[in-house]
Amino acid sequence: MKRILVTGGAGFIGSHLCERLLNEGNEVVCLDNFFTGSKDNIIHLMDNKRFELIRHDIIEPILLEVDQIYNLASPASPIHYQYNPVKTTKTNVMGTINMLGLAKRVRARILQASTSEVYGDPTEHPQKEDYWGNVNPIGPRSCYDEGKRVAETLMMDYYRQNNVAIRIVRIFNTYGPRMALNDGRVVSNFIVQALKGEDITVYGEGNQTRSFCYVSDLVDGLIRMMNQGTVPDLRTQRSEVVESGLPPAKKESFIGPVNIGNPHEHTILEFAEKIIAMTGSKSRLSFNPLPQDDPKQRQPDITLAKEKLGWSPRVSIDEGLGLTINYFKMKVRG
Repeated sequence: MKRILVTGGAGFIGSHLCERLLNEGNEVVCLDNFFTGSKDNIIHLMDNKRFELIRHDIIEPILLEVDQIYNLASPASPIHYQYNPVKTTKTNVMGTINMLGLAKRVRARILQASTSEVYGDPTEHPQKEDYWGNVNPIGPRSCYDEGKRVAETLMMDYYRQNNVAIRIVRIFNTYGPRMALNDGRVVSNFIVQALKGEDITVYGEGNQTRSFCYVSDLVDGLIRMMNQGTVPDLRTQRSEVVESGLPPAKKESFIGPVNIGNPHEHTILEFAEKIIAMTGSKSRLSFNPLPQDDPKQRQPDITLAKEKLGWSPRVSIDEGLGLTINYFKMKVRG
């Protein structure tokens, strides 16, 4: 049993992660400022004696005793992260510094939930971890894109400078129950519009592509990555060990970054038509201009995840969408 901190734990992905960690017998501290998180997502966990909820913004430091930290705190949809772009940047930069400082003090292992957005509007397809990306540093999406890129930089520097045990995961489009109705991303938008019989909003001509990973698969990837083992750090000299009186330092066997996502690619148009068919909706398609810097292609190369983690997605798009549509039916109909 471990004591595990999940920042952003009342959010869509965070709540599923908290639930899974509790089911595995751990103590879980859920930390959230409820900007985009919701108590509804975690209400079913509140009676669990191994679950603790703290309302806190990671822009401010916090002192806790934990073994592992999953740093998921950040708005993730354009509607939410562009609502207050300065706060989004602070969350990803100052918040990550605070969580790394905590990990350093208590010697916890920390996993950073990064994003496929670090690749920007990619010129390489599919995207591999060694691709440096094509990000507009001054565009309306940059508060999130560059915020996550800096978060990765901070993780690597704390690892190199302070030997903090880190993990970096780049999350691709994820969907499932507990997505917010006003999330603003393609899955929730299309399903809600279809269930209400409204026109489905397609940006551009719908030829841009996305790949969609069901949330349980994503959570499995996060946990596998966090629990990678360690090997001795051969850079540590014996004299340094003797002088410091400390045990030999550890060098992480695999720290990432690693892509976690579903490699099956769909055009937005194909996806809209699938949602209409699965909901039995009479909705029609409505085409709007493509937002600035919206990626035209997004598909993960998950070779590294397969090799290092033994991970690949298991839930099919039809199965996952069926579960997600049923969830939204309850929400839309009250």
